[in-house]
Amino acid sequence: MPFNKKISSYFSCLFLLGLLAGCKASEPTPLPALQSVLTTFQASSDSTSLADLSWKEFFRDPFLVGLIDSALQHNPDVLSAVQQVEIARANTLLSRGALLPQVTAMGAAGVEKFGDYTMTGVGNFDTNLSPNINENQKVSQPLVPDYFLGLRSAWEVDLWGKLRKAKKAAFTRLMASEKGKQLVTTALISEVAHQYYYLLALDREKTILDNNIKLQQTALEMVKVQKEAGRATQLAVQQFEAQLLNTQGLKAEKEQEIQTVEGQLNQLLGRYPQPIVRSQTLDAQELPAQMKAGVPTDLLRRRPDIQQAELELQAAQADVAAARAAFLPSLVLSPYVGFNSFNASLLFKPASVAYGILGGLSAPLLNRSGIKADFRRADAAKIQAYHAYQKSILTGVREVVTTLREIENYQQASALKEQEVKVLQNAVSTSNDLFFSGYASYLEVITAQRGVLEAELKLAATKRIVLQSTVNLYRALGGGWE
Repeated sequence: MPFNKKISSYFSCLFLLGLLAGCKASEPTPLPALQSVLTTFQASSDSTSLADLSWKEFFRDPFLVGLIDSALQHNPDVLSAVQQVEIARANTLLSRGALLPQVTAMGAAGVEKFGDYTMTGVGNFDTNLSPNINENQKVSQPLVPDYFLGLRSAWEVDLWGKLRKAKKAAFTRLMASEKGKQLVTTALISEVAHQYYYLLALDREKTILDNNIKLQQTALEMVKVQKEAGRATQLAVQQFEAQLLNTQGLKAEKEQEIQTVEGQLNQLLGRYPQPIVRSQTLDAQELPAQMKAGVPTDLLRRRPDIQQAELELQAAQADVAAARAAFLPSLVLSPYVGFNSFNASLLFKPASVAYGILGGLSAPLLNRSGIKADFRRADAAKIQAYHAYQKSILTGVREVVTTLREIENYQQASALKEQEVKVLQNAVSTSNDLFFSGYASYLEVITAQRGVLEAELKLAATKRIVLQSTVNLYRALGGGWE
């Protein structure tokens, strides 16, 4: 074999080995196994769940339903989430377009001066369209015009699925953004219901304070009469008066709380502060009597945050596949067709029709830091998305289990508090009778009145917590977005 052929073969082998080495793709990090989900939330394995109800079926108060409906239409967070979906949809269209050829219409005109001693320059004069010259004459190359009117295209052939994986990632993120919008919706419904029940509880507490103010005013007037008769002291009058002032101060604080909560609720509704229309009392609120949680596996298909985290994980896996394919050679085809001439008057002649195609196969060999960094970033994002998915499942199960127990405990506390209120109300009547008969001191009357006031306020707060906990369970089970 001649020496030149040996050298050529040697360098060809080196080039192929270098090409193969440069195309070697990194291996992605394997994902650990997910933790197994609980089989049941409660002793029962009934698959029926509160989340199967739409929010209009779950909430029975027509005023609350109207507020939620208004919030879903005007809340800034919901409107922003809608635009986030549109952004994801635009990204999907962009990734879809990368799979198709790019065709552009092009019109170009220019001039070029070729070198006197170049093949192009000499060949330009060796044509029938250029004047004949004597071989002894000095050749001086003129400016050569160039006109082109036609279509040019560039198309990257998706040999290894890099563009298809990028398209899959974009589409999966579009679905994840839809789940994100559902997550915002469920959170908004829950928060509107929370604030509404808070308002009803404050109304109830204000009514309790009004009733106790009347009761304490009556007691103050009676003790003043007894003081006039010499049966009570000025200290007793001062104690009753101080208690009345304290209760009136509590009422002023409740009125301010009502204003604050109304402002927060109006903000959720996307409007400026105004009175919140509400008619039903706290005790008249109706929610489903049976707290059915279904089975834990239903969370995987119902909770928007879990579904969103799962879709983000799938998108991250597609990103890793696309980044891995970037190590492999890419094929780009660049065809063109149009009219090309060095004379504008000849541009649209049939002989000026020009076409061609250029195909290029390229692969990274040296300085692949950018490709490696993109792959490592995508691989780390995949691991991060996996942990976020695992966390969302753990959070969902914890919220359901905790809320179920919370409802049970506060319902029991509410029932006991109702009994306490009845006992204390009877104690107030008894202490009044004994005080006016001279068998009880004014301190016992004041203590009884203070006790019943605190118990009634606590009962209202407990009932509010039961209602809010029920809403929390509904949201935790994945209800409210349909």
